[in-house]
Amino acid sequence: MGEKNKYSIIIPTYNERLNIALIIYLVFKHLTDVDFEIIVVDDGSPDGTQDIVKQLQKVYGEDRILLRPRPRKLGLGTAYIHGLKHASGNFVVIMDADLSHHPKYLPRFIKKQMETGANIVTGTRYVSSGGVHGWNLMRKLTSRGANVLAQTLLWPGVSDLTGSFRLYQKSALEDIISSCVSKGYVFQMEMIVRASRKGYRIEEVPITFVDRVFGSSKLGGSEIVEYLKGLLYLLVTT
Repeated sequence: MGEKNKYSIIIPTYNERLNIALIIYLVFKHLTDVDFEIIVVDDGSPDGTQDIVKQLQKVYGEDRILLRPRPRKLGLGTAYIHGLKHASGNFVVIMDADLSHHPKYLPRFIKKQMETGANIVTGTRYVSSGGVHGWNLMRKLTSRGANVLAQTLLWPGVSDLTGSFRLYQKSALEDIISSCVSKGYVFQMEMIVRASRKGYRIEEVPITFVDRVFGSSKLGGSEIVEYLKGLLYLLVTT
């Protein structure tokens, strides 16, 4: 049964030249024996993000990495809708390009979905084994505060509303996204609230959210080394 599932991973990018090769490398490293495609929706990055993606296409294949750019910065919500148009999978994963969402959790999302039959699996930072690295107290309080406030007002039964690392059944995502009105940060919250209102089954997987890698590195040394090896491989083979 699992063999029939295909996963479309939508990654919106804007000036993520330093991160995109690493995130794609890690997705391939952690998703073995899974049928997937990565859809990069780049909003006209001036830093050459698209050139890097084109190089990666030569390594992994244009059927595995789809570059579906837009002319300029048009925002997250519409990036997902744009990516969704090109998704051939029956499941869709939405994740950030800045490595705050570690691809190592993808197999857990898939496993949880298979075990429960959930329409949505969301990565949550606020359960006992999840956490936030590299956030100062104020940011933790603000984010927690935003969550608590939303919980109280909306009560969707999910502990991390603003997280954007999620696995959706494609049909559910198309249904939910078509009824969303907000853009940007609130969009994630609206998606999960609407999903809950519509009666979709939502399951959670604990994740540790890592703040931006380039800028201030929070990845382990071994991963950086692995990445550099991967980069060297790319340079030699492309």
